[in-house]
Amino acid sequence: MRNWAKRAILGSGVLRLAESFRGRSGAILMYHSVLPNPSLRIDSFGGIAHSESVFRGQMELLARDFHPLTLDEAIKYLRSGNLPQRSVVVTFDDGYADNYEVAMPILNEAGVPATFYVTVDCVENRRQPWPSRLRFAFRTTKLTDWKDSTGTCWTLDRPVEREAAFLSSCDVCGQLSGSAQEIFVEGVEQELETMMPCEPSVMMSYEQMGALQRHGHTVGSHTMTHPNMAYLKEDEASHELRESKRRLELHLEAPIRHFSYPCPALSPHWSTQTLEQSRVAGYETAVTTDNGLMRSGDNPLCLKRIRPSKTFEGLRWNLESAFAGRAV
Repeated sequence: MRNWAKRAILGSGVLRLAESFRGRSGAILMYHSVLPNPSLRIDSFGGIAHSESVFRGQMELLARDFHPLTLDEAIKYLRSGNLPQRSVVVTFDDGYADNYEVAMPILNEAGVPATFYVTVDCVENRRQPWPSRLRFAFRTTKLTDWKDSTGTCWTLDRPVEREAAFLSSCDVCGQLSGSAQEIFVEGVEQELETMMPCEPSVMMSYEQMGALQRHGHTVGSHTMTHPNMAYLKEDEASHELRESKRRLELHLEAPIRHFSYPCPALSPHWSTQTLEQSRVAGYETAVTTDNGLMRSGDNPLCLKRIRPSKTFEGLRWNLESAFAGRAV
């Protein structure tokens, strides 16, 4: 009944009418992974992966009914106050190899440009971001309980209990970066007596990133080690911003102007201090996971994004609703 009602509203044109009364705005979509069969990585990726068939339909929808832009184009229009109606920017976080292997051919065929934000340490060390590693450990351990660093004992008998323990561990790990973060993750893996199999090919290579750029796409930074930037010490946050930018520029031989804030746990995931640090580091834009559209006058260093939904119709509903001023 709910889906029928949404289709009826979309077909009525009422959302398009509401959109016509609002100022110009654009949507930045947030993706992570595109796979032929996302269920095969459910224990590590959780719900971040889109199916290849759904993603293809969504990109065809954007090309047909919206105005896809590069991030650079969107910012230029945003600054001039002349953003095209129904503008959409596609972004990817983390730096998975499927972004190049599966998503890029679909994007190229549809004529939709995208920006890919890369977690540099994961790429260089050929390992998945720590949320995936912790999720895998909690979902696959054979233990029935776990005691965290505070002495709290977590029961692991049911999936809901495992998820609660996983989220609690994320609250701790999200506040760490660099070697301290890796020590924490390895410690949890040892305590749970399980470890994610080594699959170097899951993450993109610099060669694949270069190919993305040659096809007209954009590469940006997603930090070195995927922490919650708002909870780091000033020097740690500065290192995550500057070193990831430096390494990407070194290997890709191109300026890195765009940044994406990780949101692994806790809130907020950015602050006025990290905004200033990102500006000083040389970034022109930074996207967050805060929900909403981009509008003229927005600070380009804390742009909002929209989650695209896991279905074709879901993406259409989210975009039409957002442009009409409805909460998504």
